[in-house]
Amino acid sequence: MKYTVFGKVSRLMIIVLFAGAITSCVSTKKYNALTDRCNEESATLNAKVDELSTQVNELSSDNQRYKKDVTQLKADTSRLGSMLRVLTADYNELDRSHELLKVQFAANFEDAAKGLMALKSLQDSLLVREDRVKAMQSELDIKGKNLAEVQAALRRNDSITNALRKAVSDALMGFEGKGLTVHMKNGKVYVSLDEKLLFASGKWNVSKDGTTALKDLAIVLEKNPDINVLIEGHTDNVPLNSQNQVEDNWDLSVMRATSIVKILLANGKISPTRLVASGRGEFLPVEPNTSAANKAKNRRTEIILSPKLDELMQIIGSK
Repeated sequence: MKYTVFGKVSRLMIIVLFAGAITSCVSTKKYNALTDRCNEESATLNAKVDELSTQVNELSSDNQRYKKDVTQLKADTSRLGSMLRVLTADYNELDRSHELLKVQFAANFEDAAKGLMALKSLQDSLLVREDRVKAMQSELDIKGKNLAEVQAALRRNDSITNALRKAVSDALMGFEGKGLTVHMKNGKVYVSLDEKLLFASGKWNVSKDGTTALKDLAIVLEKNPDINVLIEGHTDNVPLNSQNQVEDNWDLSVMRATSIVKILLANGKISPTRLVASGRGEFLPVEPNTSAANKAKNRRTEIILSPKLDELMQIIGSK
């Protein structure tokens, strides 16, 4: 029903007026029937009016509530709009930050990639160096072992040399202080004999005392077959008057060394391969040839005894 409450009331009034107008024209029975009908209609309409009034009140209450809701919704909408603007601004800021982070991440990733490549290169280099260090360590271990073997051989040679020096000193003890000295130098035994013990001036024939000393030395050399013997003749710088086989100090120093070799071979079972005769002439003095005393020191014969280094050479040559 689309007519309002007020429309229904107006219609009722028209009916009442119409009823009053027709009372003068109708009978009492009809009037009463019409009145009853009007009363029923009126009661029905009043009930309708009450119902509609109730609905109007409810609608009015709903309308007030809806207005409040609308007001609240407007306020909420305004607040949400503000929040949306803030969130939009925050989102835009986050978006800018995100872009910056992407750029920074890309840069950092590139730096990290370069760093990883550099690290890989460094690791490869370290592995190569580690291999080199291991190879060097292995080589050092081998050399250390070789060195230990060489040192042991040198100690054995030193022991032999010391024993030889003692044997020679003991054998030639009677000649020490008479132009003969025995000493060690550079792992060798040096038997130094002055000219006065062995030779006359400008001569190469060995004297009696010199021959005795050389015979005693030959016995020691025979008992030590692992000893090599170098005989060096030395002179001063005084020019030699030419005499038969010798022309100068070179010749004289060689002849004297050869004479000593012959005496050693004649008085001991010594292999000639162990002996070397050498003439140094005036060119390896022990003192400057500036005085008679110094010149006397330079006129000498040195018998240099050195242990054979076969064992040492074998150790070195096998590495």
